[in-house]
Amino acid sequence: MRREIDINKKGDWKNFILLIKSANPPKWLFIIGVLLSVTTTLVGLLLPLLTKKFVDGFSISSLSKGQIGIFVSVLLIQAISSATAIYLLSRVGNQVVANVRHRLWKKMIVLPISYYDDSQTGENVSRVTNDTAILKGLITEHITNFLTGIISIIGSFVLLLVLDWKMTLVTFSIIPVIVLIFIPIGKQMSKLSKATQDETAKFTSLISQVFSEIRLVKVSNAESTEMKNGGKGINKLLAFGIKEGKLHALIGPIISFVLMLILVVIIGYGGVRVSSGAITAGALVAYILYLFQIIFPVTQITHFFTELQKTKGATERMISILDLDEEDYKYGDNNIDTNLPIKINYLSFAYKEEDILKDLNFTIHPGKVTAIVGPSGSGKTTLFSLIERFYSPTSGEILIGNNPIDNFNLNSWRKQIGYVAQESPLIIGSIKDNICYGIDREVTDSELVQVSKMAYVDQFVNELADGFNTEVGERGIKLSGGQRQRIGIARALLRDPKLLMLDEATSNLDSRSELVVQNALSNLMQGRTTLIIAHRLSTVIDADQIVFLDKGRITGVGSHDELYNSHKMYKEFADQQLRANSTV
Repeated sequence: MRREIDINKKGDWKNFILLIKSANPPKWLFIIGVLLSVTTTLVGLLLPLLTKKFVDGFSISSLSKGQIGIFVSVLLIQAISSATAIYLLSRVGNQVVANVRHRLWKKMIVLPISYYDDSQTGENVSRVTNDTAILKGLITEHITNFLTGIISIIGSFVLLLVLDWKMTLVTFSIIPVIVLIFIPIGKQMSKLSKATQDETAKFTSLISQVFSEIRLVKVSNAESTEMKNGGKGINKLLAFGIKEGKLHALIGPIISFVLMLILVVIIGYGGVRVSSGAITAGALVAYILYLFQIIFPVTQITHFFTELQKTKGATERMISILDLDEEDYKYGDNNIDTNLPIKINYLSFAYKEEDILKDLNFTIHPGKVTAIVGPSGSGKTTLFSLIERFYSPTSGEILIGNNPIDNFNLNSWRKQIGYVAQESPLIIGSIKDNICYGIDREVTDSELVQVSKMAYVDQFVNELADGFNTEVGERGIKLSGGQRQRIGIARALLRDPKLLMLDEATSNLDSRSELVVQNALSNLMQGRTTLIIAHRLSTVIDADQIVFLDKGRITGVGSHDELYNSHKMYKEFADQQLRANSTV
């Protein structure tokens, strides 16, 4: 994949500029906004000169309507240009942030499962929300403050030299000392800002996890544990906040001291210059006003560099995501003959150098039921993930007929698959939203009713006041486990998959719910190639083929009777479950 942005050059301005360009900002709005900001600054440079004239020739009688009109006009122009610039730049910043968020969201949705194996939800949320908000602040406010600040400083400095070059040189002799003081403080602020952002992302991740699993927290009596974990995160953020407060406490008095020192010098030395006739009182007033037009932008520029460091850190993190390889949804053949057998051909897979599957070799026959059984950790779910193309094999391949499944278009391949998990995941929304989830066409009411009957969803939907429009709550918490499973089966039925994958689909249900779900699964399995993971042998005893996995290797393939008579571990599994069932 072509790398458009070099994330190895940390803090590089090019990364920030490339990110902004990639967001397609409304350039003319930005240019107009900047020009208006510059206009505001240039008009502001006229005000002290007008004030000088008023002070030097001040008397009520000397004020003409024309002078008052000019003064008021200048103020109005400054106010209108400033307000328009703020609006336009705010709009540009919001548009850029929206575009970057779109890019991040689209990118993160198509990243492979392996990315999510190694990242935390809260950190990903922080990238899309907090980091982009930092970017927005820099664009809407700090960049223009920096540009107009530079103009204001240069213009004011030139005019100060014109008004009184001697007093200007005396006043600005203190600048090198200020720079030497603020450079190390700025570096500390930069490090602290980045560390605070990182800690904020970690804290966001923690609270996201706790809130999403709050029932586990409570049933495990883990409130005190999570209070401590959250407390640690809060205390770390507090420590960073205190450090930042110390730096601000250091910066504030220094700035105040410098300002007061400069004012004392100007008023004292300027008073001498006025009394000697070297300058007028109006010139001294204008001088002080121009000085403030330098001081305030300097403060803004200092803030700009602080925000710039934050933005560089945020940019690096966003780019690190945007630069990742994503799943390819465009490549491959769309024509898949699902009537051909699926061949697992000497398939091996390792995760972080740990072997999970080793040289698997068997065939899934079309229209038949193949069961994958074995002890926990034997690689059953990993095999499913490889068939779904969540991961790529370390060696070997999966074929349909004689074609590797990697040759087929990823979307087209996954459309052939219906997956029902141990706990069917549900999204926030209605029962209808969940049944129709992922369907890229309009689902008719008759289709919805039909799949609901086949999945026995109608048995409980008809008893609900809002029917299919009933909200399921976060992760379907308002429904029972059996109801969630039946919705998952209805969802699979609506997809009309050719390959059905059932991952412990009834393992967490009570006997009554299991019976209903098993009936629904029977409807779902009709006429489909079915692959089943199950611990309960009773659910797969009639499978056409049983594959026994142990420590990532196939140790037996055959029917129940064949394995029972020839496979020692399978026989032990079967006998244990028979004894367990007989004692119930």
